[in-house]
Amino acid sequence: MQQQVPLVKLAITTGEPAGVGPEVSVAAAQDFLQNYPDVQITLLGDADLLLSHQASNTKLSDRLKIEAISLSAPVTPGTLNPANAQYVLQLLNDAVDGCLDGRFDAMVTAPVQKSIINEGGIPFTGHTEYLERRCNAKHVVMMLCAQLPMGFLGLKSPRDLRVALVTTHLPVRDVPSTLSYELILETIQIVHADLQNKFGISKPAIRVAGLNPHAGESGHIGREEIEFISPAIEAAKKMGINVMGPYPGDTMFDASSLASVDAYIAMYHDQGLAPFKFVSFGGGVNVTLGLPIIRTSVDHGTALDIAGKGIADSGSMLEALHLAYQLAINQREQSK
Repeated sequence: MQQQVPLVKLAITTGEPAGVGPEVSVAAAQDFLQNYPDVQITLLGDADLLLSHQASNTKLSDRLKIEAISLSAPVTPGTLNPANAQYVLQLLNDAVDGCLDGRFDAMVTAPVQKSIINEGGIPFTGHTEYLERRCNAKHVVMMLCAQLPMGFLGLKSPRDLRVALVTTHLPVRDVPSTLSYELILETIQIVHADLQNKFGISKPAIRVAGLNPHAGESGHIGREEIEFISPAIEAAKKMGINVMGPYPGDTMFDASSLASVDAYIAMYHDQGLAPFKFVSFGGGVNVTLGLPIIRTSVDHGTALDIAGKGIADSGSMLEALHLAYQLAINQREQSK
């Protein structure tokens, strides 16, 4: 008798309840399950809220479940309420616990509203930083992924664009003082390790940006490249990592490199994500590297202006589910 392959179990945290998270989570989960018979999805959130977004011609099944977490206060689409800040974080906590104890193979996160969580009295700078603390991880890295289609900028076949960040949600003025040799080297190591272990790329090629215009131009426009960015890259090379740079930020993403580079590492948020989002057509996926679990996310916000109107695009959530599924399959293969 052929042994039955266990289902890939994905959890979705449905995010800020007044935003588009609940509706795109339900829509994407229902669409995804139609094409992936080996997947089970658990939606984490208020049951009444999620069921209100369920398509009339579908129903819950053993492959689409709700793990009910009750709202603290009633929700009006588009209207934030700090009373629900702890509810949003409870979604994350339960998903993390489920991944750590093996109930879930990966977690996918819908968008949250950082401002309202802080107004609720809970310091919060973003999913990436919160999950780092929640998982007791030493250092995590934010990376955005998107597939570029054949023909785009001359690509002869579809190609995955991956952009990782050394620093994340910081004021630009704080970036230079935050960067260090150790931080950059650890980022390169984490990106390299997860490209191998989670993405299944045996010998990943990585490009690293400088901080200053023209990558400092030999120290004439800043010395960060000389003092710690280049030394960190050289140290990584001695560890056997295929890493190149530092490249000027305005030329690092040249089209000719797309076919051969597996990941680009930027020094700060907009240096990496402005070009990424310009070419990703709204189909980007956020993945957190360096965690003991798999976490992917949409790359858009709560879209309060269209919440509850039934017009939100679930495409990014579908892509996030697809990547979570693929990473879970890769990790399952690695463990054999």
